[in-house]
Amino acid sequence: MAYALENLKELDDAAASFGLSPQLEARFARRALDAKKVGLSYQRMQPNFRIPFAHRHATQEEIYVVLSGSGRAKIEDEIVELRRWDALRVDAETMRGFEAGPDGMELLAVGAPATEHSDAEMVSDWWS
Repeated sequence: MAYALENLKELDDAAASFGLSPQLEARFARRALDAKKVGLSYQRMQPNFRIPFAHRHATQEEIYVVLSGSGRAKIEDEIVELRRWDALRVDAETMRGFEAGPDGMELLAVGAPATEHSDAEMVSDWWS
C-alpha cells in the first residue's frame, strides 16, 4: 500500500504493559504504520513525572517535539529545559531521559533509521 493512516491515541499504550500507567502514556506507531525507515511515538507524562529510565541507541537518531506542557531532558550530564513547540535532536549514542514539568508534557518522538528494541540500551535509575 502506498500509505497508512492511524490515530496515535488509538494505538496500544505500551506504558501500561510496563506498569508505568497512568503517569506515562507511550504509543508507538512504526509497526502500525508499516514504516520501513522511520519510527514515531507519542508520549504523555503526568505533572512532575520522571521516566524511571534513560536510553540511547546504536544507530537511531531521534527528534523530540514538545506538543504541550513543559519539562526537562537530561542529555548525558546536561539538563535542558523544554517548552511547547521545542524540537530536541539527540544523537543515537547519547544517553537521554525526560521529566514533565508542573503541567505535564506531551512529546512526539521521531527516529531514523527505524530500529527494533534491540537497538536501544535502557538504563534504570539513571537520572538522580
